[in-house]
Amino acid sequence: MKVTDLIARDGVLSARLEFAPGEPMRTSEVPGFAERALRELPGLKGHRCDNGAGRTFADELADTEIAHFVEHATLELMAMKGAPVTLRGETSWDFAADGKGVFRVRVEYRDEVEVRAALARAVAIVGTWFGGKDGPEAEAWARGT
Repeated sequence: MKVTDLIARDGVLSARLEFAPGEPMRTSEVPGFAERALRELPGLKGHRCDNGAGRTFADELADTEIAHFVEHATLELMAMKGAPVTLRGETSWDFAADGKGVFRVRVEYRDEVEVRAALARAVAIVGTWFGGKDGPEAEAWARGT
């Protein structure tokens, strides 16, 4: 997965996430993804998700778009650094217009440097999990170590 078209304006970071052909796009395609996500970022258990079915984000983690995870992980990483937990995000896609494997992620922020760093960390975590390894420790990142 690579991040392109990164734009921060008016308190919203917009990013385009592009998945290479054959790269997993859903959490259910990566063994242990949901368990790792909740272990590494336990605050995700409290995330709401506007999915129309009333499921929490923790419920969604079993089978959702990895870009959706990146959205929530970015928000959670910012919260771990002290950002308001009221910040919101959104993940969308239009494979007909953008091509298969292209997602749009939008995340509200108060500190542009912080949101860019959190997004980069969320993407790094996913990258290591694709290889079956543990991701960069979120707690250490949040503490600045």
